[in-house]
Amino acid sequence: MDLKILFTVFSVIFIAELGDKTQLATLLFAADKEVSKLTVFIGASLALIVASGIGVLAGGLISHYISEKYLNYLAAAGFILIGIWTLVRA
Repeated sequence: MDLKILFTVFSVIFIAELGDKTQLATLLFAADKEVSKLTVFIGASLALIVASGIGVLAGGLISHYISEKYLNYLAAAGFILIGIWTLVRA
């Protein structure tokens, strides 16, 4: 296992998820006094694991057809477009 990659992926995903609507939804579920916090934690964790698994599988599949270089360009363009869209809607 490449610990540098592990730390990089953890750091990027952790920072991206802070304040995300997923975290806010989890916060709202946990705020209910009648709901088990452990149940909310397990449910949210499983959802994030499955979503990440889909991302890994899709990335692995796509990488067989598109080179890493072009995937990086595509991802960069996607982030730029989302940023522009966010600025326009603000």
